[in-house]
Amino acid sequence: MTRVAGIDCGTNSIRLLVADCDPDTGELVELDRRMTIVRLGQGVDKTGRLAPEALERTFAACREYAAVIKELGAERVRFVATSASRDAENRADFVRGVLDILGVEPEVISGEQEAEFSFTGATKELTGRTDLERPFLVVDIGGGSTEFVVGERHVRAARSVDVGCVRMTERHLVVDGEVTDPPTAGQIAAMRADIEAALDLAAGAVPLGEARTLVGLAGSVTTVAAIALGLEAYESERIHHSRVSYEQVREISERMLTATHAERSAIPVMHPGRVDVIGAGALVLLAIMERTGAAEVVVSEHDILDGIAWSVA
Repeated sequence: MTRVAGIDCGTNSIRLLVADCDPDTGELVELDRRMTIVRLGQGVDKTGRLAPEALERTFAACREYAAVIKELGAERVRFVATSASRDAENRADFVRGVLDILGVEPEVISGEQEAEFSFTGATKELTGRTDLERPFLVVDIGGGSTEFVVGERHVRAARSVDVGCVRMTERHLVVDGEVTDPPTAGQIAAMRADIEAALDLAAGAVPLGEARTLVGLAGSVTTVAAIALGLEAYESERIHHSRVSYEQVREISERMLTATHAERSAIPVMHPGRVDVIGAGALVLLAIMERTGAAEVVVSEHDILDGIAWSVA
């Protein structure tokens, strides 16, 4: 076994996985998995730059993660940065800060590389399942982008598009610095049009219609699943590989887009950092299911982090 640490820094959150991996047997033993909402992508869609306060929130999380990595004695560390840092003019400030804290340089990967990691992490456990048809369509709905990957055991086609829960919220639901609560019909329609245009781009590169099993990743999807399961507290083991029907996703999407901030906050499993962006994230998932005709989504707690860990091992 090789003890590795993988860090995934996205638009909305930064996450750490420390695990023992055995590439020969395919076994991954999780030692520590944690997530911090840092909203690194705050304002990037509008300004093209990472905000100083967003950088400081991210560096604070990095300092916490550095202590965990040292305590658990990870032999190898890989730090992957995605949508927000790809788009930012001042990403050199981000790179320098991470290097100073963790001693590794963050890799600002392409959307296609992000898709490869997500597919590996999500499907490694599913390839032996006889109750799931192939090929898989893995969708990773992040804060700034969504990755689409089709494949069986390996990636056949992948595409990253710039729709995510934070980007859509900031682009369509923020007026005079405040999130509209709840959104207007016109705002939802504009957001939906953006999502549909992005799906057109994805369909040009990825055969969405050929997929037989839809696998959904990341916080928007797992939050929808937790709500569908009626959980009073977040239970990763119940969410992992749960199946959420199209009807449930449609109902939850409509509920999130018509609820007030207080009503969304009162949902027991709702992370405070997702209260303002869950409506957009749920709508992205709904649009994907409608475009592909998927009757359900298989929810995976294993995603890009697990793919990063495997790449290190």
